Amino acid sequence: MANLFWKTKQATKSLLATPFKTEEEFEKIIYETPEILEDMFLVKRQIREESKPGIPDIIGIDKDGNICIVEMKNVTVDAWIIPQVLQYAFWAETNPESIKSLWLECENKPAEAFISWDSFQVRIVIIAPHILRSTLDIANKIKYPVDLIEIKRWVEEGDQVLLVNKLEAERREPPTPVNTVRVYDEESYNKEYTKNSAKGFNNYIREVESIIRKRVGP
Repeated sequence: MANLFWKTKQATKSLLATPFKTEEEFEKIIYETPEILEDMFLVKRQIREESKPGIPDIIGIDKDGNICIVEMKNVTVDAWIIPQVLQYAFWAETNPESIKSLWLECENKPAEAFISWDSFQVRIVIIAPHILRSTLDIANKIKYPVDLIEIKRWVEEGDQVLLVNKLEAERREPPTPVNTVRVYDEESYNKEYTKNSAKGFNNYIREVESIIRKRVGP
């Protein structure tokens, strides 16, 4: 577990790493701290009901008018979460009127926000204290834009420090093509190595061949 130190002019304090007690507490803190999600306005925090499967934890609208479905887990997340959030994306696409009603009922909506209810894009946001990097590889394969955000908490005398880390895809070099079988003869060595190196190596090969012929015959 990482330690966080807060250095002030008076002293250096060691902050206590404090995981969220429950998923509901985690969700409540994020909903009440909208600055964490930067370009997103949080419209509604859903009430969990057994009769309503497939409903995301939080619904938001970003500055580009995308419908954002926010799924939160208070555990380590891996690629198995992708099928679950795809259900939420499908729900959002097939229930625009439900989302529109939540938007119209919402107070303090940003005046500049514009949503095309007939052709909006769904954006998926997954938040957890820790997300396995393999999740990013799978998320990049689906058609929806996906944000993977890790959030951890430290506490000091009632104050909370939240560390927010957005996972980004690592740049990978394209695989090199597999070479076909090459012929390593005297001509190829003369082309790829210096004159003296190739000459010495070729002489060595001829000596070895001569010894083999003497022992096993032509």
